[in-house]
Amino acid sequence: MKNLMLILFAILFITVASMAQTAKWEVPAKYQTMKSTVNMADKAVIANGKELWAKHCKSCHGSTGLGDGPKAAMLKTPMNKFNSKEFQAQSDGAIYYKTFIGRNEMPAFEKKIPTASDQWALVAYMRSLK
Repeated sequence: MKNLMLILFAILFITVASMAQTAKWEVPAKYQTMKSTVNMADKAVIANGKELWAKHCKSCHGSTGLGDGPKAAMLKTPMNKFNSKEFQAQSDGAIYYKTFIGRNEMPAFEKKIPTASDQWALVAYMRSLK
């Protein structure tokens, strides 16, 4: 009986964890309307974002944001394709929030990339992947 209870608990835990991984990612209103502090079209800003991408993002999201990095296969969470209309339709603030606040398997990068100019440069680079 005890083993059966443990098995049922494990199944319930896995189910809830799986649902949390695929639940819609809610972005707070203040981030939805957040505006960049850099010129998102500036080539130097995008180049800086590309360097940050190579250091922090490429291992999971791949060279061009297709979710095909070497670590992607080890993750439970499906990767978004950053060239998709769905991804590109998000506000800059929503992309910022998801990148720097994170959730579940997506780590927060606020402390790893602490300056606003670098944070927005990374968002600018992600925009360039369309």
